[in-house]
Amino acid sequence: MKVLQFTIPVAHDKSVIAEKVSQPYFYPYLHRHKETQITWIQRGEGTLIAGNNMHDYTAGDIFVLGANLPHVFKSNPEYFVGDASKGVEAMTIFFNPEGTLAAMFDLPELKSNKIFMQQHQQGFKVPDDVNDKVAQLMISLKNAAGTDQLIQFLNLVKGLSNIKTKLDPLSSYGNLPGITENEGIRIGNIYNFIMQNYSEDITLEDVAKVAFMTPESFCRYFKKHTGHTFISFLNEIRINEACKKLISHKFESINTVAYKCGFKSITNFNRVFKCVIGNSPRGYLDAYNNNLINLNRAAS
Repeated sequence: MKVLQFTIPVAHDKSVIAEKVSQPYFYPYLHRHKETQITWIQRGEGTLIAGNNMHDYTAGDIFVLGANLPHVFKSNPEYFVGDASKGVEAMTIFFNPEGTLAAMFDLPELKSNKIFMQQHQQGFKVPDDVNDKVAQLMISLKNAAGTDQLIQFLNLVKGLSNIKTKLDPLSSYGNLPGITENEGIRIGNIYNFIMQNYSEDITLEDVAKVAFMTPESFCRYFKKHTGHTFISFLNEIRINEACKKLISHKFESINTVAYKCGFKSITNFNRVFKCVIGNSPRGYLDAYNNNLINLNRAAS
């Protein structure tokens, strides 16, 4: 079975592919491809799973995903219920640094750019302070053709390579095995089940049934292909959703958020939250509110 690559549009007359999507939700299965991917989320919210880590995304975010990094932009559950007011839009640039562009990246003038791409194979989120600049470079590339498009691509690569901010990798697990088509769909189904039912009491037996495996086989399979145990992945999903709920200020108390995210004990919620985030729920919320206040002061 080949590694999932069918989401990449085929264009034999181009070295760089610019794609704009507008649909009810993003492609929901874990996959990877030989192309490096730069995605600008223009509409929609959800969770990006890249390698063994997960990250919130919302409109305006730009992510760079290295070649062969397993990933899925998982739309929030409300995007799957047929609500016509919901939908996603994104612009993505695909290019294969080891394909037709390899000779160009071997030029001495592009040595630093090639090193930058190699150093960030695990991907990164474009910092907010250069988001607008990178978005404009992506628009210029998509609107160009022929030689001009290649020139705009070099401008985009230069713009990314010139980022001075420390870039944290999206994934910290560098040896995930190849994801075949069947495995990508199976793991995608597992992710869907967990992300749609995280607020309930999910057992190992429940999720093993979704994968059509025994619990013992599922544990080995899931760890091998995601770098996570079932419990660690479920806890990260729950804490990720708890963070979203805390900063939305739509719930009466932290206790309510804990129970809405599947925790039966506030003590266990606090322990897992600190283990995953490195701070208590109250400390996380206070830090978020303080950052908002400081940003508003800086803007006024």
